[in-house]
Amino acid sequence: MPATIEQALKRVIIIALSILILSPSFGSLFVYASFKINQKEIAKTICVQRKQAFNSCNGRCELQKSIKKYSDNERKMQDSLKDKLELVYVQNIAEINFSIIPVIESKENSSILFEKKPIKTSNLTFHPPLYTV
Repeated sequence: MPATIEQALKRVIIIALSILILSPSFGSLFVYASFKINQKEIAKTICVQRKQAFNSCNGRCELQKSIKKYSDNERKMQDSLKDKLELVYVQNIAEINFSIIPVIESKENSSILFEKKPIKTSNLTFHPPLYTV
């Protein structure tokens, strides 16, 4: 029983968040819907052509003004968001743990170089400078 209540609650939350996220994109639809609901009242009171005998506007001039006002507000909000440039610097600091490695000394000379003594040195490589200034 509790699992179904949790699932129903999750669905309600998902639907509510989806509506909140999508509501800005339906702004002009809300303007049009509120116009249609109040169209007769708008045509009688607010419309510019309300005093004409054969009014063909029926308040659509006010609808156009409302939609233009809404789109201008939306454009201003977009511009203000473009102006706000936010830089976030993130620095990851890695922890480095140094562990002491013991030095292993071998008592045997396992290198071939140390088995015999050098026979002679090369004068080509090691020589004093020829000219002194």
